[in-house]
Amino acid sequence: MSISRTRCLVSGILLLAVTNGLYAYDNDDFQVWNTEGQEFKINGKAKIVVEEEFRYGNNGHELYYQHYDTAFAYAFNKNLDLTLSYRHVIEKKRGKFRTENEPNVNAILKWDAFGCKLSNRFRFEYRHFNYQADAFRYRNMLTVRLPWKFTKFEINPYFADEVFVSSLGSAVNNNRFYAGLSFILTKHIKGDLYYLLQHTRTASKYGDVEWPRINVLGTKIKLIF
Repeated sequence: MSISRTRCLVSGILLLAVTNGLYAYDNDDFQVWNTEGQEFKINGKAKIVVEEEFRYGNNGHELYYQHYDTAFAYAFNKNLDLTLSYRHVIEKKRGKFRTENEPNVNAILKWDAFGCKLSNRFRFEYRHFNYQADAFRYRNMLTVRLPWKFTKFEINPYFADEVFVSSLGSAVNNNRFYAGLSFILTKHIKGDLYYLLQHTRTASKYGDVEWPRINVLGTKIKLIF
């Protein structure tokens, strides 16, 4: 094993260890998230991406969330992508399905280090609700893709961590850690299988701050045209 790949693997393990250290709390729920996407290439740099996601809570039995997303993505060069997106969210809150309209802009920086492929996505969202005051949210997601691909399907392990900062309530109110495997089924079909550990800041009935967690089994399939 090369020194650069060893350093990359150690970095990923440290990211996992540090994140799990932050998540020393009781489990809350097991969920299943499924994402389906379609990518339409305009030219070598631009594309349109359509996405639908469904989330099932209560140990994977109850549909409580879905979103529909349309985005225009442009690659300025190998190190910088810009994406303009609109997302329509339908989420069950307080026993009712409520809607949110969420235009957002994303900048994605990409680079190589220690044999790994790294990326950092900066996302700024404007959140328009039909049941409460509007808000802004910033999301930062760092991804580390390890330098190995296995089998003809190019199975590639990765780790990622995402922080949410909202104008509603407390600033940092959500954190997600991912460990997954991306793969290529055919030239036009890509997939992803991942585990997600999410903590959301909440206030208990006694006024204390708590970080209940959910464990998620996630799947993604994308068709490329």
